[in-house]
Amino acid sequence: MSSLKRMRLVLLSALTCLCLIATGWLSPTLGRAAASLSPSTMGHAFQANTSDVFLGEALNSNLQQAQSVLMAQGAASTSLMSYVAVMSEENVVPNSPDTLARGAVGAVLSDNRLIVRGSFKNLSSPMRSYESDPVSPPNPSITSAFHIHQGSPDENGPFQYALDVISDPMGREGSAAGEYTLTPEQLDALSNNRLYVDLHTTRNRGGELRAILMPY
Repeated sequence: MSSLKRMRLVLLSALTCLCLIATGWLSPTLGRAAASLSPSTMGHAFQANTSDVFLGEALNSNLQQAQSVLMAQGAASTSLMSYVAVMSEENVVPNSPDTLARGAVGAVLSDNRLIVRGSFKNLSSPMRSYESDPVSPPNPSITSAFHIHQGSPDENGPFQYALDVISDPMGREGSAAGEYTLTPEQLDALSNNRLYVDLHTTRNRGGELRAILMPY
């Protein structure tokens, strides 16, 4: 992994913690650990993002929704593992697009069952339609433009799942949801920070937002 990609992962992990602290999701112990990473050492962009109310509220809401689904299905709260992804255009490979879009994903795992909830806003254009603009060769499993892939931060890895997306009439903001039974290979990828989420638009067909699913 390049040093630049590694630094981005560190910054986004810290941002995720601070957003969750702001909404009261993380424990005081984790809060103190994240607070030790001062914004002054992380650059102006990071300072701006930590004040983004949308990210904090979206992460909180998405995690709560995902957890509620599993608990309604009989999972014990003590058995759940949570993952978050603060989506950024800077993570898109190979080139970062020009966009003001933001996205946040919360996912909760129980055994091999993964519940995913996502939110996005300010897309540069409507989401890519894989019916009118398919990949080559076409893949019938790609039913939306919000995906889970397997791969490291500096590569475009193979498609795994598509999320179900609900967007506003303009197609610029909305929510996403998915429920998946992970294979042993996918569970290993998740535990080793090798599952990522990305979002594709008509203007940025190869990806507008992207982030690794990170535990906390």
